[in-house]
Amino acid sequence: MAENILEVRNLKKYFKTPRGMLHAVDDVSFSIEKGHTLGIVGESGCGKTTTGRCILRLVEPTSGEIFFEGRDITKLGRGEMKKLRKDMQIIFQDPFSSLDPRYTINQTLTETLKINKIVTGKKAIENRVLELMETVGLAERLINTYPHELDGGRRQRIGIARALALNPKFIVCDEPVSALDVSIQAQILNLLEDLQEKLGLSYIFITHDLAVVNHFADEIAVMYLGQIVEKAPTQELFDNPMHPYTQALLSAIPIPEVIENRQQTILSGEISSPINPKDECRFAKRCRFSCDGCREKNPPLVEVKPGHFVACGRCGEL
Repeated sequence: MAENILEVRNLKKYFKTPRGMLHAVDDVSFSIEKGHTLGIVGESGCGKTTTGRCILRLVEPTSGEIFFEGRDITKLGRGEMKKLRKDMQIIFQDPFSSLDPRYTINQTLTETLKINKIVTGKKAIENRVLELMETVGLAERLINTYPHELDGGRRQRIGIARALALNPKFIVCDEPVSALDVSIQAQILNLLEDLQEKLGLSYIFITHDLAVVNHFADEIAVMYLGQIVEKAPTQELFDNPMHPYTQALLSAIPIPEVIENRQQTILSGEISSPINPKDECRFAKRCRFSCDGCREKNPPLVEVKPGHFVACGRCGEL
């Protein structure tokens, strides 16, 4: 049986607002095998980025357990977490705002190496910087350029190099290609795949684009208003989507050909509030299959087929 590098149990993150508690992440559980990728998808505001940041403790979770290589990191102090961050890194969505505009590529990567004492000595640091640039496909001539002098793809490569500088085992990729042109997206995705194969990395890949994650993730978790509503191996999810929300997302994927009578699910109705949510299915107000029972209890995530989990009280009837 494959070993899990990460296991998340009942993760919650609530934010206090003037109107009540906003349930950004509400009772989320999943695991990731070593060397595998879990894609987390959903529309803006569903809690996928907050989930990723809670796992790294960039945002402190309200409750829940996060086991990294069998160790519950929610109980670690600041000093212990600093040591662990070498193994757990993040690639941010916006490659421009995540870089210091006053630092060249050389300064950005050198600072990372010096602070974390990955290598010591001027020559060793210089060699490591050049090695990182070569690994992510940045030409040596760019070593003293600033972020504003580069295009989005090269900026994101700096972000990837900065994450790799610490020799991590696990990386949260927070929509790393959403701000890039389509052709550049493909290059960055291929780079991440090559790095995973070469270095044995494990990823969480956060995105709102199912078409992107289809060719990248081993498993996909679909989030809606802070909760996972469906989770399955990638091919199984695309071949047999069971939750009405997943079906709607898949039907919205643009395809480069004309298909007569293509069935698309158009969502309508009111989006439930994530502030003090009622104990009911959060998708019920937008679901064409909803019934009175959907408004009586929030359905749990249950395994309906081996490895295929769905949170829908009517999935067996649809």
